[in-house]
Amino acid sequence: MKTEQSKKASLLKKYENKAYGYGASVVILGALFKLLHWEIGPIDGGLLLAVGLITEALIFAYSAMQPVEESWDWSRVYPQLKGGAASGPVTGAEGLLSQKIDSLLAEAKIDAALMEKLGNSMRQFEAAAQSIAPTAEAMRSTQQYAQELDKAAQQMQALNQLYAAQLSSAQIQKNVQESVAENAAALQAQMQAMSQNLASLNAVYTAMLQAMNKNN
Repeated sequence: MKTEQSKKASLLKKYENKAYGYGASVVILGALFKLLHWEIGPIDGGLLLAVGLITEALIFAYSAMQPVEESWDWSRVYPQLKGGAASGPVTGAEGLLSQKIDSLLAEAKIDAALMEKLGNSMRQFEAAAQSIAPTAEAMRSTQQYAQELDKAAQQMQALNQLYAAQLSSAQIQKNVQESVAENAAALQAQMQAMSQNLASLNAVYTAMLQAMNKNN
């Protein structure tokens, strides 16, 4: 009779654990749907949360109504568990385990000196890691300085282009001024030639007038 009850209790316990798991999974899915605002037709995060929490509440309520299991006194079956009788074997087992570990360490040639070297190596690695931080900061500063130099070079190139454009404009202005000066000189020469021609014409006209007056 007790065996059947024990089997029944074990089966119920198994189903309870499954129900706990299913209810918790529904709650987790509901929280996920709620956070990500997912919806599958009428199923949304609020519905899943409600179903999961109701399932968990029913399981807890059912567990509260279950009778408390009896705690068995296993010392009646295993007398060596009474008092300090078990201390000897346990101590012996611990000693054997310690001996086994010591033997394995000795076979692997792991001793105090090796552990000290390992500790020193770890401390050196920590010091090296700490020294890397300023180096990384210096590298970042160097990179920033290189970027500033690149910007300055680009600005100098722009200034050179502007200066070249101004020089070209000045050369054009100089050429224009020289052309104007040459044209002015040519015009002046033409004006002088016209003045000379007019003077010659005037002299001829004066001679003709004088000749005509003498004839009269």
